[in-house]
Amino acid sequence: MGLEIPDAELWREYGKNPTAEHKERIVKRYLPLIKYVVGRMGASAPSGLDYEDLLSFGVFGLLDAIERFDISRGFSFQTFAVPRIRGAVLDELRKYDWISRTGREKLQKLNKAIEKVLQDKGKLHDEWVMREMGVDEKMYRETLELASRSYIVSLDEVIALEDGDVNLEGILTNDEEGITSTLETQDDINHITEALSRLPEREMQVISFYYYEGLTLKEIGRILGVTESRVSQIHGKAIAALRALIAK
Repeated sequence: MGLEIPDAELWREYGKNPTAEHKERIVKRYLPLIKYVVGRMGASAPSGLDYEDLLSFGVFGLLDAIERFDISRGFSFQTFAVPRIRGAVLDELRKYDWISRTGREKLQKLNKAIEKVLQDKGKLHDEWVMREMGVDEKMYRETLELASRSYIVSLDEVIALEDGDVNLEGILTNDEEGITSTLETQDDINHITEALSRLPEREMQVISFYYYEGLTLKEIGRILGVTESRVSQIHGKAIAALRALIAK
């Protein structure tokens, strides 16, 4: 087995001679990035689609990133490609309306209930939110899982590939959309930090493990001693609460 050509050299070769063969080598090199992005999005395939379809949508984003990438700009391809892969998957999912009208109504009811409980009580308890929503525990937990799957824009993404860790903040100045790009002042940063600090301990743990440690929901479940489904519910509740707190 021959030695793998370093990324920089691979891109230099492609820049000098952008043949189909060189492009194919780049695509193969970064195919694992598509699986990573799709896996981190937490989006379940709608009826009529499966996981392989989501990966194929990501290929469109990867190809677009390859066409537009300029190595002379100084940031890595992984960092440049992630939002384009995610965007391509989202564009296709929107065509399939992967969250049903009923699902959207459930999420709206959850968000309103959380906002009301926070306003009245100053903190969250599942029983209070369920009572405000007028649902039983089973329906409540199903709605939390839906919220977890529907919130597919991460607070931060760190991609770990063979060449080390790459943080998306490196390209936010390149007109990329992301939550960090909206934090233009220290007041904004303080606002987000305050909202995070108001989450219950378990929700804070899940947010930290998922967004900052890069763990999967299954890995978090092993650490916390709960099922992956339960972690998904906690994540959904945390994200819904954060959105309500930030809106306030």
